[in-house]
Parts: sequence; structure tokens; C-alpha cells
Amino acid sequence: MAIQLFVPTFDVDACLSEIRECLDKGWTGMGFKTVEIEKAWCQYTGFPYSCYINSNTAGLNMAVEILKMQNGWVDDDEIITTPLTFVSTNHAILLGEMRAVFADVDDTLCLDPEEIEKKITDRTRAVMYVGFGGNTGRYEDVVALCKKHNLRLILDAAHMAGTRLNGVIPGREADAVIYSFQAVKNLPTGDSGMICFMDEEYARIVRKLAWLGINKDTYTRTVSEGGMYKWKYDVEYVGYKYNGNALMAAVALAQLPHLDSDNAYRRQLSQLYTEGLITCGDKVKLISVPEGCESAQHLFQIMVEDRDGLMAYLNSHEIYPGVHYVDNIEYSMYRYAEGTCPNARYASDHIISLPLHMRLTREDVQTVVDTILSFVNYRMKI
Repeated sequence: MAIQLFVPTFDVDACLSEIRECLDKGWTGMGFKTVEIEKAWCQYTGFPYSCYINSNTAGLNMAVEILKMQNGWVDDDEIITTPLTFVSTNHAILLGEMRAVFADVDDTLCLDPEEIEKKITDRTRAVMYVGFGGNTGRYEDVVALCKKHNLRLILDAAHMAGTRLNGVIPGREADAVIYSFQAVKNLPTGDSGMICFMDEEYARIVRKLAWLGINKDTYTRTVSEGGMYKWKYDVEYVGYKYNGNALMAAVALAQLPHLDSDNAYRRQLSQLYTEGLITCGDKVKLISVPEGCESAQHLFQIMVEDRDGLMAYLNSHEIYPGVHYVDNIEYSMYRYAEGTCPNARYASDHIISLPLHMRLTREDVQTVVDTILSFVNYRMKI
């Protein structure tokens, strides 16, 4: 049987039970279950304010807009970011009419604090930090750097649902934290996400922006207001249709109780990969995880010299890995930064994401390891 990169696993009975409540109630849009998942997520993470939205991408876009609006930033002010990420991270900066300034990554594949500091100018307003693959990298050093230079911090936690640093879910130090609950993420739904704040005013604004700038959503008006004027609302911002819906929230509620145990299994599989591949020495480079990081382990990645050759060899054995990600500087809108981030470019050209999901068995991992060993020890002949 083929070994796939991602295969999401759902608690089907729990999902159907939660969804059935929505259908019985006749409420599948914003509200009801979206309110429940927001409360549950705040309890799980410790954030005081969470807003359920239709994607991590939507949250990134609103985070940049709100911070720009509330802090007096102007067009072409700069946000320091990573080139090694999904494009939505950096598109949010451009869509906010700001300039993405790329800093290089370290051996965790997260932003290198020393490289960030080199890129700070009098136009720098924030750092966009990506917890790549669930890894925290040198997050605490980046927090200290932002405080030192009075910069805002946006944590793109798309891969970090359940990640802990020194026993605590990171992000209280950031100005905005955005999670992904997309179809193959650690907390899978069809597609949705969560944006979290410590600041009440930011949370108030995001809820309006996510609902076309309207100051009272339909569910709030339905459950909390009476009389003939409950239909009436004001529109305070030119906003978006970024809200989450109750059906996806129902799935999230069913999946949340499994998140920590699922992540623990991901780490066990990753340890098996590590133990099997460490015998390759410098033929296979493993990604560093800093002390104190309990990664959500959304990805397990290696770097090899002949990445495309290994990919083809694995495919020929019905093993289907992936690549996360192409260096964003290779895309036309970011090519102005060509040559500025050699570590990220090297990783982009040599990295492979190995199969990692809840349906993967220990025997599957051994099969993948044996196939890689066969390639690097015999096919590469180095």
C-alpha cells in the first residue's frame, strides 16, 4: 500500500455528533459552535481572546492590517520575515501595502535572530515569525530582540497547534498569533483557523473586520437582543468575509481533545525516523529542535544533496513525500531579495518532508527509512 505524506484522521462519531447539533438547531453559519471553539481554544492555550476564522491566511491578512491601523504605520514600512514559508505569510505583508524584508533561517529552519537584527532599519515595524513545522526555533531570542528594538511580533503558528516551549504554549509575548486548522493540519477541519490576541482592542476590531466590518454579527443579535431593532447594525470598517462557520467549528471541537495525544504520536514517529536516519551521517541532514521545544511536529524533514533523485526513488517505491517550501524569493513579486538568504535557498533546494500522520505505522516509518538508506548508501555512492 502506498505511503502518503498526509492523511488526516478524524474522530468520525464525535464529528458527526457535533455537526448533528448544528443541523438539529438549524445553525450552520457563524455563531453557536464557533463561540464554543473560541472558548475551548482560549482554555487550551491560555490566550484571553480568540476569534475563529475561515483560514490562517485570513488571520495573517487581518493581523497586518490591524497592527498597521492601530500603530500608525504607513505604506512601505517594513516587516522582517522568512522566505521559507507558504506564500500566504508574505502575501499578507504585500496586501497590507507594506514591504517584506527577508532575513535568513538557522538550522531549525526558523528565522535566525542575528539575521533579523542585520535587517532592522528605521522603517522596520514588526517581525513575522513562522514556527516552521511546529518548531519554536529561537523564539525567545526573537521576542527579546523585538522588545529591544520596539518592534511588533506576529507569530504565524500555522504548524504549531499544540507546540509548547518549556511547558507553555508560546505566543503571549506576541501581538497576534494565528493558527491553521486546514484539512491536513494537526487539528484538521475542512479549512479554518484561529487568530489570538492578548490585547482586547485588537480582538474587538478583528471580530468586526472578519464580518465585513459589521459591529454586530447575526448570532449575537439573535441570542442577545430582543425587540424590533435586533436587525439593526452599523458598519465600522471596510471588512472581509473571513468568519468561520459552525460546521467547521464542530469538527474542530471534536478533534481538539485528541490534539495532544496525536502530537505525542507524531513525535514518537519522528524519533523513529531520527534513530533510523542518524546512521547516514552527513548524507542526510536532520533539522534541529532546540532544548525546551515540545514540537507539534506537523512536519518531519530531512535535507539531502540529490533531493529530486531521492524523491523519484521514493515515488518508485510508492512513498510520496513533499517539499515545504519553495524559497519565496524565487517568486516574481519577491525577487528583489534575490541572493539575500543563502541558508533558506539551500534548504529550499534540498529539503524533503517525509510522510507523517496518524495512520502511519512504525512499520511504515521503517519502510521509508530503509528506502532512504538504500538510496543514499548505494544509489548516491558517496
